[in-house]
Amino acid sequence: FHDVVTSPEAHSLARGSGERVCPPISWTSCTLWVFCSGNSGPKPKQSYVMSEGSSSADGNGKVSRVIRIGTRKSQLARIQTDSVAAKLKELYPDVHLEIVAMSTTGDKILDTALSKIGEKSLFTKELENALERNEVDLVVHSLKDLPTSLPAGFTIGAVLRRENPHDAVVLHPKNAGKTLDSLPENSVVGTSSLRRAAQLKRRFPHLEFKDIRGNLNTRLKKLDEKEDFAAIILAAAGLKRMGWEDRISAVLQPEDCMYAVGQGALAVEVRAKDLDILEMVSVLHDPDTVLRCIAERAFLKRLEGGCSVPVAVHTYIKDSQLYLTGAVYSLDGSESLKETMQTSICSGGSSAEEVDERLQRVGVTATKIPADLQDGAERLGVDLADLLLTKGAKEILTVARQLNDAR
Repeated sequence: FHDVVTSPEAHSLARGSGERVCPPISWTSCTLWVFCSGNSGPKPKQSYVMSEGSSSADGNGKVSRVIRIGTRKSQLARIQTDSVAAKLKELYPDVHLEIVAMSTTGDKILDTALSKIGEKSLFTKELENALERNEVDLVVHSLKDLPTSLPAGFTIGAVLRRENPHDAVVLHPKNAGKTLDSLPENSVVGTSSLRRAAQLKRRFPHLEFKDIRGNLNTRLKKLDEKEDFAAIILAAAGLKRMGWEDRISAVLQPEDCMYAVGQGALAVEVRAKDLDILEMVSVLHDPDTVLRCIAERAFLKRLEGGCSVPVAVHTYIKDSQLYLTGAVYSLDGSESLKETMQTSICSGGSSAEEVDERLQRVGVTATKIPADLQDGAERLGVDLADLLLTKGAKEILTVARQLNDAR
């Protein structure tokens, strides 16, 4: 089709211009008039916003649904979003997908450490605003960017199969062949994460750690083109998705550095009331990843943690058991608490749930995964957090937050 406009006046304008007007397609609160031929008719001033139930006509006059996907503008975000779109297109070939990219607060403020900005939704707020205004139908996030409590009316409709969640060491070219252990005394390592810095200060006390901001491209450029950093620490998943695995000097194992809650997993956020969209994206859920991430997010939520305090996790599934290791650290890594708990993930055969916003577990709606398994994963996270709280985790995190605010 050539143009789509949403004003009722378009019909009379089209008749006056001699255009052939297709029958209107009703959606939500508007009527779409599709101008099927010719270029002389009225043009909309800007692309119209597709919303729930919107449709378009292809070159053969066939009407197909249009789904608009919101994403950040960075190259990595686009790669991640394109991968989700490709999966949806494979599953629903008749659906037309449009990508809507935008900048977020976290993308715009590049001269301040993430932990100092004081905003819980640094990389998600603008995307959620677009979702609320019906400018997009779903949003693709890195799950680790999503707070454990979502704004009212939103839910995570899909958590995709997790990529490698561990952190990776990327060395300056002049340090090729070295390791963090073998770097010279007082070498500077860049990281934007309090969690990474706290653990690595503890493990590699001969190194210094300084903040480095920007997307992956920017941080690698800062590393390669200047002498400020001997190495930087990045998420292995992002490097792999960008096709830069050859830059990984080492992948940090849990004994050296546990990862962030949700790291390596992609999440699809939708409006909780849009049951058809929720149903559409739910097939993307990876059950093991969902259970691991529910446990991790429940742990973080119970601790009232976020990017302003050092909280780390490690999860895995073996022999129908879900294992969760969680830890909290002081900013310099000198104090820490770390414990491991497990729970069975053998389902008792509970029936599928009705879609209901109240059935979210730490923001996740996964009606096709047995409810008892999700409940068990959530309890695991809460129980582990409670164990650490009884041992003084709140005091460690309170001091860490106060010191970070004072820096």
